[in-house]
Amino acid sequence: MENKFILESLASDLKRVALGLHRGSDSMAKRFLEEARERKREIKMDKIAPYIKNLLNNMDKKMNADDALMFSTLIQNYTQHKKF
Repeated sequence: MENKFILESLASDLKRVALGLHRGSDSMAKRFLEEARERKREIKMDKIAPYIKNLLNNMDKKMNADDALMFSTLIQNYTQHKKF
């Protein structure tokens, strides 16, 4: 259950990253990306699906607004359909 809360928060942070980048507010995007990376470290990786692990590993690469929104949506969908 803890992973669900962390992943939902991570999805929310990534959505804020996407909004910040889209609006041209790099400082906002940077702040929420740091929060998302901190949340990523809290996740128990052995209890999540391999494709989510892959997404999380790709989070460390340079991210644009489209990537952040896509990651946010995929993680949010995962939390809504997975039984925790």
